[in-house]
Amino acid sequence: MAEKAEALVRDNSFLEFRLDYLSKPGLAMARIKRFTESHPSTVVIATCRRAASGGKFRGSIAAQLEVLSKAAMAGCPLVDVELQTASKCKPAQLDRLRSRAALILSFHDFRATKKLDETLGKMLACPADFYKIVSTATTLSDNVTMIKFLGREGDRHSLVGMCMGEQGIISRVLGLRAGSVFTFAAASSSEATAPGQVTAQELRSVYRIEQVDAATRVYGVVGDPIAHSLSPAIMNAAFRRENVNAVFLALHAKTLKDLLTCVREIPIYGISVTMPYKEAILPHLDNTDSHTAKIGACNTVVRAQDGKLYGFNTDAAGVVRPLERRLPTLEGARILVLGAGGAARAAVFGLKERGAEVYILNRSAAPARKLAHRARARIMKRADLKKMAFDVIVNATPVGMGNTRESPLEEKEINARYVFDMVYDPAETRLMKLAQERGAQVIPGIEMFVHQAARQFEIWSGKPAPWDEMLRVVLLALQERSNRAKSAK
Repeated sequence: MAEKAEALVRDNSFLEFRLDYLSKPGLAMARIKRFTESHPSTVVIATCRRAASGGKFRGSIAAQLEVLSKAAMAGCPLVDVELQTASKCKPAQLDRLRSRAALILSFHDFRATKKLDETLGKMLACPADFYKIVSTATTLSDNVTMIKFLGREGDRHSLVGMCMGEQGIISRVLGLRAGSVFTFAAASSSEATAPGQVTAQELRSVYRIEQVDAATRVYGVVGDPIAHSLSPAIMNAAFRRENVNAVFLALHAKTLKDLLTCVREIPIYGISVTMPYKEAILPHLDNTDSHTAKIGACNTVVRAQDGKLYGFNTDAAGVVRPLERRLPTLEGARILVLGAGGAARAAVFGLKERGAEVYILNRSAAPARKLAHRARARIMKRADLKKMAFDVIVNATPVGMGNTRESPLEEKEINARYVFDMVYDPAETRLMKLAQERGAQVIPGIEMFVHQAARQFEIWSGKPAPWDEMLRVVLLALQERSNRAKSAK
């Protein structure tokens, strides 16, 4: 523990020692004292949470208080005692502990976010220097509950508040500006001490938590699931490069109603919409551009000053822009689009608007016929592929996502100058490999992802997108993800 603290202390002068993770915390005091004496400007919280309160310490309350008292004497200026322990202590016991260090009185709800005011009322009966209330977000709206609570009570009491869980990221990033005195982060991704806890490096570099203030605009990517999304990394990098006072969060919305509550209440000024809400969100928008209406799917929402929601679709830009960089013109280009879902519709309409001759091939004939009719495109039968040559084949299906085994086409069916795979993870798909073997030039899905994100950035900020920086960041993130996967094996 001390070695990890030594490695972290240069960038983090505020640390928590979870003594309950040590089998014999009493034996650590000499080492802790050496650490605090050699780093006098570092503030250390000593925590020894009992198993009954969600920790790992199995000793008695008296033993717990003794560990914390020794930690205070070893140089830890803050000690954390949970409400369950404090309620069973005599006032003199806590007064004695508090005479040696500042007291954080804490309460953790591992199931829900409820009765925050009632909980605080119980805690105020016990004198403390900080009152820490940590709940669990089961919906995005739970963050709103926590943030409003901090806003109401933060001026009157020294509060620390946040929501655990994947859906609690909003409170971890925005809690400070709402009134929380501090927040918590993990030393590394494998050392989280609470569900949904992100790393200190992520809080600083991705979410730029030290720059978040009352004027910071909140944006996010919404979907179910959402943990895999690279959008926070790419968008926050763009905001940083262009000096936009904004933060971009991953929003795991299990229902559309929950998301819309968050958009209104926080407020959120823009969202990137992914599956399964691209079509479902349309009836909730006040207006959309004609392109979005034609596609029948929205992936970008802007919240205006008056609260009205406006929808756009940038998936088409993600397809068109990479092709325009390679082909002299899209007008008259013969392009085969695989799929008939939301991504395929965006590609088909975007390419038709540029004058391309578009063919559609889909596993199910009915959706392909419907899309071809609406876009005035042509239907393609798989049996005819070997007889046809295209300028571009675009894979708008999820086949090949997350693996290098599957491909929507066989090698002999690929007869095109360019093959553009919308799948961006893995970086080289089976389809791309087969296309290269056939002599085609490949366009990786990462370009589609970056170009559609760049267009979103332009819509939200009114500034040109730093495309090169966005591409660099997402390539780096994919490489790190690949390295983690390899090391896990």
